Amino acid sequence: MSEVGLHCDKGRVETSSALLTGVSLPAAVIHEAPLAHNLIWMQRFAEAHGARLAPHGKTTMSPTLFRRQLETGAWGITLATAPQCRAAFAHGVTRLLMANQLVGEANMAMVAGLIQAGAEFYCVVDSSDNVGQLGRFFADRGLHLNVLIELGVPGGRCGCRTTAQVEALVAAIAEQPALRLVGIEGYEGLIAGGDEVAAVRAYGERLVETVKVLHGSGVLASEAPIVTAAGSRWFDLIAQAFDEAELREHYTPVLRPGCYVVHDHRLYADAMAEVKARDPHLQGELQPALEVFAHVQSLPEPGLAIVGLGKRDIGHEPDMPLPLRHYPRDTLATMDGAVTAPSSWRATHIMDQHLFLEIPHDSEMGSAELAVGDVIAFGTSHPCLTFDKWRHLLLVDETLTVTESVATCF
Repeated sequence: MSEVGLHCDKGRVETSSALLTGVSLPAAVIHEAPLAHNLIWMQRFAEAHGARLAPHGKTTMSPTLFRRQLETGAWGITLATAPQCRAAFAHGVTRLLMANQLVGEANMAMVAGLIQAGAEFYCVVDSSDNVGQLGRFFADRGLHLNVLIELGVPGGRCGCRTTAQVEALVAAIAEQPALRLVGIEGYEGLIAGGDEVAAVRAYGERLVETVKVLHGSGVLASEAPIVTAAGSRWFDLIAQAFDEAELREHYTPVLRPGCYVVHDHRLYADAMAEVKARDPHLQGELQPALEVFAHVQSLPEPGLAIVGLGKRDIGHEPDMPLPLRHYPRDTLATMDGAVTAPSSWRATHIMDQHLFLEIPHDSEMGSAELAVGDVIAFGTSHPCLTFDKWRHLLLVDETLTVTESVATCF
């Protein structure tokens, strides 16, 4: 294989390879047991609240993980852009919920091609201008486009802010025969400040009330209108709003968390703890499945280790990579020397391909115990920002043996 081919296949290895000795590190790794657990846990959670699950695919953009989510019972896959939708459809995803506005003729043409090929496609709208553009484009091609009105929040991202804006948009859609208004969409993830829990609950109630009003007025072109929201932080509150409104029989409530599939070690781990606190009777919880393994590259001065891991390998926002476990180089073949990384180890700076790891002398394990060639497993905070750095991630079993190379389509 050429050097170019090697670069483009970053992370791809043969199955049955031993991660610590047979794989070029750094490598992004998904642990099979927590992955399988998370797939089932979130699917059961959605079903227990009478909701469908359409995981946000932009988190992983992995056909392998899309397939496993669908096989576990997902209603469809959520995407953010037309190219993402095209990639998902090319790998067998036929129900596509684009939780975003479809803008630009090139993107519209891409979606038109998907619809002509048999995709069940939905997108959102929040302006009469966009409605007019979509209506003319799809009418010219003799196609119908399913749209959902996006309900926004003040200071948030997209979406109608007021009831008057929603009513004006309903009227604009009615003037476009090529458009089918089939429900309401929202995103609560940008609600912040004050009593956030109360604000998210109120937003969920507003979504439900809006879709009920529209359904009652007869303007929706669906017998079971869609109402959808829920990122990876507040999914329980949105699910509760849907469930309490008793939407099961006459609506299609859809939850859209994405990061749950591999979870993380801080941002969503903290959010999961809050979910558990809000519902002490909730059985089980999500588990972190994504880690990045890298070698200790240099020990240039006391208290400092340089690890062969950088911005091109692992996300570093909103938190720096989190050292989890240390594998001494003399035990890599057997893995019997793995130890939990001391709590005093801290990533302080990250460059393109180097990470600065602070190792205080008074830590549980001083820097003298660390050697060049050792391996450290790092956790992440917000998995989206690690997936997009890899064309292949490695699925491993409990012995850290590679069982599958998981491709991405970014």
